[in-house]
Amino acid sequence: MLARQGCVAYKREANRGGSLSLERIRRFDFMTPCRLLITGGTGSFGKEFVKTVLERQPETERLVIFSRDELKQFEMAQAFPASKYPQLRFFIGDVRDKERLMRAMEGIDTVVHAAALKQVPTAEYNPFECIKTNVLGAENVIEACLASGVSRVVALSTDKAAAPINLYGATKLCSDKLFVAANNIRGRHNIKLSVVRYGNVMGSRGSVIPFFMERRKTGTLPITDTRMTRFNITLQEGVEMVLHALERSLGGEIFVPKIPSYRIMDVADAIGPECDKPVVGIRAGEKIHEEMVTETDALQTIATAKDYIIVPMLHLKDQQQVMAEYCKHHSGAPVPEGFSYNSGRNTDWLSVDQIRDLIRQHVDASFA
Repeated sequence: MLARQGCVAYKREANRGGSLSLERIRRFDFMTPCRLLITGGTGSFGKEFVKTVLERQPETERLVIFSRDELKQFEMAQAFPASKYPQLRFFIGDVRDKERLMRAMEGIDTVVHAAALKQVPTAEYNPFECIKTNVLGAENVIEACLASGVSRVVALSTDKAAAPINLYGATKLCSDKLFVAANNIRGRHNIKLSVVRYGNVMGSRGSVIPFFMERRKTGTLPITDTRMTRFNITLQEGVEMVLHALERSLGGEIFVPKIPSYRIMDVADAIGPECDKPVVGIRAGEKIHEEMVTETDALQTIATAKDYIIVPMLHLKDQQQVMAEYCKHHSGAPVPEGFSYNSGRNTDWLSVDQIRDLIRQHVDASFA
């Protein structure tokens, strides 16, 4: 009840158009959202996020699952029955439809934007469909949030948005820029928008681990390039990062977690040590190594104990002063000149045994 009152008080203060100091913002606990909406809520992240919120904050007043797949909504509703979770609402809708977004956001305090078209080959073959969802859809979410009096927004991004070479990464970079820049046009709206950028989610649909686990039945694991590396994060770690951003964001940050890397050959050895491993070449739009903070990004990046934070370039503000303010708030320090965060140059690596253990914990408990 106290958390709900805090959210209502924040909403009331925001609607007055008053300016909230950092000290006053801290009075409101964004880890206990009273009225929350998640786009793409029936995806892997959405389901884990909803599960976590309901477990930790069962007093949440309303939690809206916004997505366009009615079958997935039906299946999710069976897993979270209304008799046990009366605060859940399932809204059929597409982020391409701003009017539907605005209707779904009525009375909402907090938005997590997870909807996206994510398959690299699909985006290359259907470029404007990807643009309509990932770029125009992001703009629709932002405009609906501003119009509806939402107070906190976190958008999910990807490592492919840093120095993108494929269309999917380029659309997510555009989306990141839109959410960061929206903090410059909020006017009298007390809204904070930020981004969470992370690497491959372990065991997510279409990723290499479930692909290899299926293919090992054939005795062959196709390797794109023996040098290939990727960042790795578990689904729950991704959820924790979003909750952290909701709680700590000043607005405009891109949060990048410090996570381990793996080598594609180590993944293959962990899953199918006896399998043949022919090299088939990389697909169009793939990188040998992924990057989440580029050397150029580093000029406005700070490091904290748990993450890197790309600080926004605020309009008509002294950037040194901005960096100092964000460093103080997040207890961080600027990264050194020439820094970049690259999966191939990471200092934290998963071993073959660690990969096997993580597969048992997060993908398939019966894996052997």
